[in-house]
Amino acid sequence: MSDRLDNAEAGLAHLTRMVEDLSDVVAGQATAIERLERRVALLMDREAEREVAAGGTVPLGDEKPPHW
Repeated sequence: MSDRLDNAEAGLAHLTRMVEDLSDVVAGQATAIERLERRVALLMDREAEREVAAGGTVPLGDEKPPHW
C-alpha cells in the first residue's frame, strides 16, 4: 500500500509542477500578446496619421481597395 501511495504522491507532485510551468508559460504569452497589441495599435495610429498627412483619408479596416 505504501508503494501505491508513494507513486500517487510522486505523480501528484509531477502534475503540480507541470501545471505551475504551464501557468508561467501562459502568463508570459499574455504579457507578450498585450505588448504586441499595443505595438500594432501604435503602428495603426502612425499609418493613419501618415495617410492623413499625405492628403488621403483615414484608412478603414473594412474598406475595399479602389481597384475592387
